[in-house]
Amino acid sequence: MKTIFITGASSGIGQALAIEYAKRYQQTGVSIGIVARRSEHLQFLATQLMQQHQAKCYVYACDVRDAKALANAAQDFMQQAGTPNIVIANAGVSRGTLTEYLEDIAAFQAVMDINVMGMVHTFQPFITSMKQARKTGAQAQLVGVASVAGVRGLPGSGAYSASKAAAMTYLESLRSEMQHHDIAVTTVAPGYIRTPMTDINTYSMPFLMEVEVFARKFADAVEKQTRYTVIPWQMGVVARLMRFIPPVLWDRLTRNAPHKSRIEQPE
Repeated sequence: MKTIFITGASSGIGQALAIEYAKRYQQTGVSIGIVARRSEHLQFLATQLMQQHQAKCYVYACDVRDAKALANAAQDFMQQAGTPNIVIANAGVSRGTLTEYLEDIAAFQAVMDINVMGMVHTFQPFITSMKQARKTGAQAQLVGVASVAGVRGLPGSGAYSASKAAAMTYLESLRSEMQHHDIAVTTVAPGYIRTPMTDINTYSMPFLMEVEVFARKFADAVEKQTRYTVIPWQMGVVARLMRFIPPVLWDRLTRNAPHKSRIEQPE
């Protein structure tokens, strides 16, 4: 029996991951905790997972910015389903932000709180129990969803790029800390994945991948306990090249780049 806890599960990547894991472990059994702000979407997903794949499903409607609410959800999940084998911090929002606008300050704060602190709030309640579980040989793995957008700063995406860069660095630190307890930490950086978040983009999205395909590749990487991966792999090549572009050239390349919409979209 696999036990998995996923935030940001009401749509997009999180929803696809819940479905993928329910299908993947249908024969051996799986308990899945799903978290998001939109209760009605979670309830619909839970019904789908239980009826189509016989998954045990636990629904938690809360905001990952609320550390206490998330801790309560984690405690309830562990009481009912046990210590999770895999905790996936996927909850995130993406929206364009411009520093020149006073009204965008709140958006900057929200993006950083959800995409970075939400990840901390997701992992923290489980670590003590996962340490104990590892002593009995159980799988214990923390998985954070970052983004290729965190590799370099993109115009109009100051909050989003900064939050994903922070997430990647945080996960790297966490991986170093958890190795003493034999708890695996995986960073997954998606490129362009077809979700409600990317559906509003009006610019070209190279190597756009269907979310169901992404979910399978994501689960494969987690199963291998990969430390860091970019999906699709073509965007991984692009990301490596981006790191080596000199700042002066990067400024020229991005001078007229299209900006992300200033409308919030959940990942």
